[in-house]
Amino acid sequence: MRDNIASFREVETEPFGVNPGSAASHREFIAENNFPFELLVDENLDVAKQYGAVNDEGTGISRTVVIVGKNGKVIFKQAGAPSPILLLNAINAASDGA
Repeated sequence: MRDNIASFREVETEPFGVNPGSAASHREFIAENNFPFELLVDENLDVAKQYGAVNDEGTGISRTVVIVGKNGKVIFKQAGAPSPILLLNAINAASDGA
């Protein structure tokens, strides 16, 4: 995501990371990895639960990519780390249907 941020912003898409870590740990992680986007704190896993991204033990987040359209509807969801091309294609397909 970091290396393809310009492509996402060209299609008016802003990524965010979400995990239960503290704001301080997020700031450190962003700096260490040179992320050009924010990481949001999901202390009680409320967001992860809403998007079905809680791990099998129920104690943390299982990496999942979710794209929410401007209308608030999920247009893409996949566990793991899907390729930027796949994500951009999903965004463009949703835009074409709007």
